Amino acid sequence: MTCKRLCHMLAAGAAALSLSLGSAPAQAQWTVFDPWNYAQSLLTAARELQQIQNEIQGLQNQAQSLINQAHNLANLPYSSLQSLQQSIQRTQALLGQAQRIAYDVQKIDQAFSTTYAPASASQSNQALVANAQARWQNSLAALQDAMRVQASVVGNLDTNRAQTSALVTSSQGASGALQAAQAGNQLMALQAQQLADLTAVLAAQGRAQALESAQRAAAQDQGREQLSRFLVPAAGYQPTTVTLFH
Repeated sequence: MTCKRLCHMLAAGAAALSLSLGSAPAQAQWTVFDPWNYAQSLLTAARELQQIQNEIQGLQNQAQSLINQAHNLANLPYSSLQSLQQSIQRTQALLGQAQRIAYDVQKIDQAFSTTYAPASASQSNQALVANAQARWQNSLAALQDAMRVQASVVGNLDTNRAQTSALVTSSQGASGALQAAQAGNQLMALQAQQLADLTAVLAAQGRAQALESAQRAAAQDQGREQLSRFLVPAAGYQPTTVTLFH
């Protein structure tokens, strides 16, 4: 029963009581009960009760609002940051361990001005052979580095799959907006780590392909130089006597 309905009932009862008492013989000597004042008092008490209930409801709403805010401000209990950082550090370490010609602009320029430079007539045959061997070793090392990076990225797949599952579960079970946002941010960080792995693979593979192409180009140039030396009329092939056994 609401307080408004209670007030109507009290007012109706007080009016009926007033009519009933008003029809009785007046006896001012002993009638001290004033039904109208009594009804007004009841209505005032009912209004005060309604006001108290409204205040209680307001306090309950405020308490629920504080509870909701606490849920929205609660931190996500799960964090994948450490695992992601370890995966990125492993890939960065492999890139930093690149053999021979690494990811350094100055070293690359130096190598292409010496080892990969066009062959000249002033170079000795021993120098040409040494450069060819160095280029082959560079290509072989770059292929090995690329395969190591690829192996590391493939090893990260299981970790990334576990992190994705845990973050999706945490996002679905988030109790507030902050937890949901943090789970979403960590999923974006996981995607960034996967893009970093993909970038590392492409860089390592591109480095290997570039060195292989540079080796072929230098080998072709060196082959032309060696052929021109062989075909010089004054320094052509001269048969000699060779002793195999003493």
